[in-house]
Order: sequence, then C-alpha cells, then structure tokens
Amino acid sequence: MQINQEVVQGVLVISPEGRLDATTAPVFSEQILGLFGQYPHAVIDFSSVAYVSSAGLRAILMAAKHRRQTGGKMALCAMAEPIREVFEISGFCSLIDVLPDMPAALAKVKA
Repeated sequence: MQINQEVVQGVLVISPEGRLDATTAPVFSEQILGLFGQYPHAVIDFSSVAYVSSAGLRAILMAAKHRRQTGGKMALCAMAEPIREVFEISGFCSLIDVLPDMPAALAKVKA
C-alpha cells in the first residue's frame, strides 16, 4: 500500500492506494496518526483503495476515535460501491462521515 498526502484548503488529505488489510493496516495507522498531530482536520480519499478488511476497518475506527479525542474532524470519501457496502454493513457509516466526493468531504470537515 502506498499512502499519499497533501494539504487542500488547509485540510490534510490522505490518499491510500491498494489494499487496506491485516498486512497494511498497522503501517497505515502509524502513518496517519503521525500526520494527524500536524493538522486538525483530515479527509481520507478512498478512490484508489481496492479492498478493506476487518483490520482496515479497525484502523479507520482508531483514526476516527483519535480525531474525536483531539477535537479534530475526519471524513472519508470517494469509496467504490463494494467498499462503501462494507462500511454500511459494519455500521461505520453511522460513526464516521462517509461522503461521495472530495468537495463534500472538505466542506464537511471545514464546517
């Protein structure tokens, strides 16, 4: 998994590429939690994520908990339909803001 990052409109945008699974989730968590200390708000762009396992879901949940504890905001966006279904079935869509695209996600975290 490759994890790209940029700042858009003052918001940290993290764009993972590949699979978020048991092998890649620990590295993903370590990298994004390290970046969270530098920016109050973050968007995770799922447009290049092909698969999310339960370990990947846990990494996202831990990131969301960290954001809440530090007073920051986080949103997810641009998920392929099968990945979005995993988030819906697991109940994560009620815990984490999942938006259809980057403009909507940026607006949500900046609100």
